[in-house]
Amino acid sequence: MKRILLVIFAIVCTTAVYAVDYTNVIVPRPVSCESGEGEFVLSAKTVVRAEALNLVRAGEIFAEDLERVLGRELTVKKSSSRTGAINLSVDSTLESEQYMLKVTKVGIWIVGGSERAVFFGLQSLLQIAAASPVESGVVTLAAVTISDKPHFEYRGAMFDVCRHIFTVDEVKRYIDILSLHKINKFHWHLTEDQGWRIEIKRYPELSQIGAYRNETIIGRNRKSKVYDDTRYGGVFTQDEVREVVAYATERYIDVIPEIEMPGHAVAALTTYPHLGCTGGPYEVWTRWGISKDIFCAGKESTFEFVENVLTEILDLFPYKYIHIGGDEAPRDAWKRCPDCQKRIKDEGLKDEHQLQSYFMERVEKWLNERGRSIIGWDEILKGGISKSATVMSWRGSKGGIAAAKLGNYVVMTPNTHCYIDYYQTSNPVENGEPLGNGRFPVTLRKTYSLDPYLGLNEEQQKFIKGVQVNLWTEYIATFDHIQHMLLPRVAALAETGWSYGNKDYDDFARRMHILRKLYDKKGFVYAPYFFNGIE
Repeated sequence: MKRILLVIFAIVCTTAVYAVDYTNVIVPRPVSCESGEGEFVLSAKTVVRAEALNLVRAGEIFAEDLERVLGRELTVKKSSSRTGAINLSVDSTLESEQYMLKVTKVGIWIVGGSERAVFFGLQSLLQIAAASPVESGVVTLAAVTISDKPHFEYRGAMFDVCRHIFTVDEVKRYIDILSLHKINKFHWHLTEDQGWRIEIKRYPELSQIGAYRNETIIGRNRKSKVYDDTRYGGVFTQDEVREVVAYATERYIDVIPEIEMPGHAVAALTTYPHLGCTGGPYEVWTRWGISKDIFCAGKESTFEFVENVLTEILDLFPYKYIHIGGDEAPRDAWKRCPDCQKRIKDEGLKDEHQLQSYFMERVEKWLNERGRSIIGWDEILKGGISKSATVMSWRGSKGGIAAAKLGNYVVMTPNTHCYIDYYQTSNPVENGEPLGNGRFPVTLRKTYSLDPYLGLNEEQQKFIKGVQVNLWTEYIATFDHIQHMLLPRVAALAETGWSYGNKDYDDFARRMHILRKLYDKKGFVYAPYFFNGIE
C-alpha cells in the first residue's frame, strides 16, 4: 500500500501549477503547498476510508465537522485506499507529527507519520473545504500537494477552571477549538485558593468543602469591596475527568493536569487545616491574588497528602507530564513555622528558597519513580532545580532563558504575549471589551510576535520544547467570554508553535479572515476587534 501511495504522490507532484494556492488558506501556515492540475468534487457520496481501525474515529470526527460545510455527513469505513475517496493511512518513515495531504482529480490521500499526524492533515483539509466553493452540498477542491510538520514539539493552551468552573461540555468545546488549530497539549488548572476542582476519592471532603467558596468579589480585585453573597463552586468527578481525557485523546491532545503546590493551596488547607503551618482556621478564598498560607513543608503529613492525591491523578491522566505549580508561594509562614525551620536544619538547607526546592524535588522524585515528569512555573528556579524538571516561563521570558542555559527543558508562555485573559486592545473601554486583566494589552499581533528563541544561542535553543497560551478566569465567568478571549489569539500562538521561521503577520492576517468563516460554521464565539481593524 505504501508503494502505491508513493507512486500516486509522485504522479501528482509532476503536474502543473493550477488554480488555488492553499498556502493562503491554512492556519497554522504549512511548510510547503504546491498547486496541482484539476479538481476533486467532494460530496456526501464521498467515503472516508481508513487503512487502520484506529483511524476510523479520526475520520468520523472529520466527517462530523465537515457536515457543517456540506450540510451532510460523510460515511467512514475501515478499508484499503481507493479512488474517489478520502484515504487515511500511517507511514512510519515520516516524522511522528508530519503529514502529506494530496488532493487529485481522482481522490484525496492523507498520510501521516502517526495517527495524530493524520488528524492534523484532516484539520488542514477541513480548512481547505471551508474556504472552497460550495454549491448544493458539493465542495470543489483544487488539486494540491501539502507537506507539513510542526516546528515545536509542545503547543499548548491552559484553562483555569478554579476561579470559575465550567461544564464538561464546555471543556470539550475548549478542546474542539484547540484541535482545529493543531494544539497538542491541554493544560488543565484544577486546584487553587478559590476552589479545588477534582474529585479525590481518598479525600471526599475536598469535593464538599474545598470546592466551594462562600461568595465572590465583584469587579476588579484591588478596587472592589463588593461581594455577591452567593456560595459558588463545583467539582469534576473522576468519571467526568475520564470523559474529558477520552475526548481529548480522540483528538490527539495530551491533557496535563495541574495540582498547585506549595502555594495556591487554601482550598485544600480549608478542608484539612493540619496541612498548613498554623493549623488554621482557613477559608476558601473569595478574592483574587496571592495568599500567604501555603502547604507546610516541615510536616510529613503534607507529603503523604500530596502523594495520595497524585496517586489518583496518575490513574486519571495517562500522559508524561504532571504540572505541580510552584508559583507565587510566599515563605512568610515557613519562616515562622517550627516544623519548617527544623526541616531546613535537618536537611542542611540554606533558606526557605531551598526549602521550596526540597519540596518540589521530593515530589518530582516520587513522580519520576512512577514514570512521570514534572512541569513547574519559573519560580521553581529559585533555590535550584533538578535537570529533569521542565520550566514553564510566565514572568516574561527571563526564567525560560535562565532554565535553557542551565540545560532544563522550557515551555515559553510569557505573560507579555501569552496571557489571553488580558485585554485585547489598547483601549478596552472605548472598544467595549468585557472585563479582563488590565495590566497591559495582549493584542493578536503581540501574541503573534512571540519569539521563543530570543536571547538564546543555537545550542541553548534545543531546550525550548514549545509555547503555550494561558487563560486565567478571575474575571471570566461564562463560556462565551472564554471563547471571546481564546479566539482568535490561540491561532497566533498555534502558528508560532507550528510555523516558527515561516511567519509573516500580514499573511497570517489575510488567512485569519478566511478561517473566520470556519469559526462561524462551527458556532465559535470570537472577539471581533482584529476582524474590524482594531488593535
